[in-house]
Amino acid sequence: MKLGRFTIEQLNEGQFEFYPDGDIIHHPVSASGKHADVQGRNNLLAGINPIYVTDGTHNILLDAGLGRGFNIKNDNKYISNVRTNLNIFGVDPAEITHVILSHLHYDHVAGASYTDAYLKTRPTFPNARYYLQQDEWDFAVRQVQNQSIQSPFYNLDDLYRLYADCYFEFIEKDEAEIIPGLSIVKTGGHTPGHQVVRLQDQEKKAYYLGDLIATPDQLNIYDLKGTNSNRITAKKMKVKLLKEVFREKALLFFYHSVHSNVGWLQKDEDRNYVLREI
Repeated sequence: MKLGRFTIEQLNEGQFEFYPDGDIIHHPVSASGKHADVQGRNNLLAGINPIYVTDGTHNILLDAGLGRGFNIKNDNKYISNVRTNLNIFGVDPAEITHVILSHLHYDHVAGASYTDAYLKTRPTFPNARYYLQQDEWDFAVRQVQNQSIQSPFYNLDDLYRLYADCYFEFIEKDEAEIIPGLSIVKTGGHTPGHQVVRLQDQEKKAYYLGDLIATPDQLNIYDLKGTNSNRITAKKMKVKLLKEVFREKALLFFYHSVHSNVGWLQKDEDRNYVLREI
């Protein structure tokens, strides 16, 4: 897909079931979106859809996925699905120059690294810088260190290795341009350091909203109880960004959508947002 000088491709790791206790299971399920397994735990069906962006010079990944999916065995090594997805577009992981992490929940960052045959943690994208908000890193570290508030969605074991090897680029601004035409905007809300990505070339714009709006089903739901660290901030930023996206006729990309992953916003007769799919 073209947006001015940018080429944008959606990667896909398949469909997963997410449980309230942080468990994530990958296996074929019905398209109904929600049901209960034999243990009776409520679960939610979601897609994992990292975004690949290139302008011919820079190769950028928006979130790194779970690093699972339909793994294939090659020379006795299991290759994560984000790699096989990139291979479809003729891109080697070593060619990725930037990885922008919306936040550090496990389902968005686990694919950023892997364990090699010698049980050593390696960056999946060895020549990339990994961009995230300093607030997000600080919050995640506090979460995993404090057993009384520990979140099942943070697992920093492998990321400590990337941190020690200086792969991270920490951002301490509410808005920053990473390359010409590609900027990050700190929203908070879902997590204290959550950030979204805005792409622009001349008058054409696109937004990747991470987990602030993870699927089109969430477009008109402004208070997702139990999913945001700050419900008021999440609501304010969601209202603000949706107004901008609608006014600018920008494309929207969704990370957790099962079916509708990209489109423009329209309004129905009740003035609710609906997605016009591409």
